[in-house]
Amino acid sequence: MSHSGAGSRSTRMGARSLRAVLRFSSPLMTHPAWRTPQVVLALCGVIITLAMGTRMTLGLFLQPMTLEHGWTRETFAFALALQNLMLGIASPVIGAVADRFGSVRVLCAGGVLYALGLLAMSAATTGWQLDLATGVLIGIGQACTTYTVVLGLLGRTFPPERRGMVFGIATAAGSIGQFLMVPYAGSLMAHFGWLGAMVALSLTTLLITPLAALLLERRAAAGSTPARSAASQSVREALREAFGHRGYLLLTTGYFVCGFQLAFITVHLPSYVNDLGFPASVGMTALALVGLFNIFGSLASGWLGQRYSKKNLLAAIYFVRASAVAVFIALPASPASIWTFAVVMGLVWLATVPLTSGVIGQIFGTAWLSTLSGIAFLSHQLGSFMGVWLGGWLFDQTGSYRLMWIISVTLGLLAALVNLPVDERPLGRLASRTAA
Repeated sequence: MSHSGAGSRSTRMGARSLRAVLRFSSPLMTHPAWRTPQVVLALCGVIITLAMGTRMTLGLFLQPMTLEHGWTRETFAFALALQNLMLGIASPVIGAVADRFGSVRVLCAGGVLYALGLLAMSAATTGWQLDLATGVLIGIGQACTTYTVVLGLLGRTFPPERRGMVFGIATAAGSIGQFLMVPYAGSLMAHFGWLGAMVALSLTTLLITPLAALLLERRAAAGSTPARSAASQSVREALREAFGHRGYLLLTTGYFVCGFQLAFITVHLPSYVNDLGFPASVGMTALALVGLFNIFGSLASGWLGQRYSKKNLLAAIYFVRASAVAVFIALPASPASIWTFAVVMGLVWLATVPLTSGVIGQIFGTAWLSTLSGIAFLSHQLGSFMGVWLGGWLFDQTGSYRLMWIISVTLGLLAALVNLPVDERPLGRLASRTAA
C-alpha cells in the first residue's frame, strides 16, 4: 500500500515537472511570438530523432556492404570508428561556433552535410572512400546535429530548475529515433536493398535543415546572440576554469567508457547475434528495444537528476551496465536473453547524457555549455572509436567478441568508481544562481 502510494506520488510529481517545463517562457529569447520554448523543445526533439536514429542504423549495413565489396569487418568497423572519432574531435569546435554565432545555423549546415555523407557512403567502393564518407563527412554532420549543439540551445532556453527534465526529454527523442529508424531502415533494406535504403536515409536526414531553419532567432538589440550576451567569460577563461576542475576531468574520463560500450554494442550486436545462429530480425529487434526502453530511461534520468545527486546516478548507471553485460555473456544465448539484455541496457543507454550535461551546466553555467560539453563528448567519442574498431579487430584476430564483452564489464566498473568523487557544487561565481 505504501509502495503504491509512493509510486503514485512520484508519477504525479513527474507529470507536474513536465507540465512546468512546457509552461515555461524564457525572458532571454528574441524571436517571433510563435517560437516559444515549447516549440523549440519540440523541433529540437524531431531533429535529435532524425540525427540519432539514422546514426543507430549504420551497423545494419555492416554485413551487406562487406559481403558485396569484399571488405573485412575491420574495414567497415574502422570507418564507423573514424566517424565516432571525428564526431568527438569536431564537437568542441562546433560547440564553440554554436555558442558564439548561434546553434541554428550550425544545425542547418549539419543537416546538409549529414545527407551528403550518407550519399557518399552509398557510392563508396574502396576502404578510403568509405572512411571519407562515413568517417569524416557523416562524423562532422553528426557533430552539428546531435546532443552537443542541441542541449546547448535548450540549456539557454530553459531555466536551471527545468534543465534536467528538458535534457531528459531531448535525450529520449534520440531513443525514439533509434526505436523508429532501425525498423524503418530494416524495412527499406528488405524492399530496396542496402543501396536504396541508404539513399532513402539520406533524403530523410536532409529534413533536419528545414526543421532547424524554423528555429532561427532574431539578433538581440546589442547585435549579439542570446548565448553571447549571457557570457561573462571568454572561451579561453572557460576552458582554463574547466580543466582546472577535478570533477570535470573525472566526468570526462567516465564519458570515455560510455562511448566505448554504446558504440561497440550498436555496431557489433547485430553481427554477434547472427554469429550465434539467430536470424537478423533478432538483432534488429534488440536494437529497437534498446531505443524503446531508453525513452523511459532518459526521461527518468532527467527527472531523477533534478532531485538527486547527478554524479551518484552516473555511477549507478555504469554499474548497472557492467552487471548487465556480465550476466548476458554468462547465460546461454536465446532470443529471450538477448531481448532482456537489450531492455536493461535500454533503460541506461543514453541516461548518461542529460546527467553529464546537467552536471557541467550545474558547475560552470550555460554560457559555454556547448563548448564544455563538446570537449567532454570528445572523450566519449574516443571511447566510441576504440569500442567500434577494437571490436572488429579482436573479432578478426580471435573469431569471437568474448574478449570485448569482458573489457566492457571492466571499464564499466572503473567508470562507476571515477564518478563518485566528482564535486558537483556550482562554482563560487554562480552561487547566486539556482543549481541546474
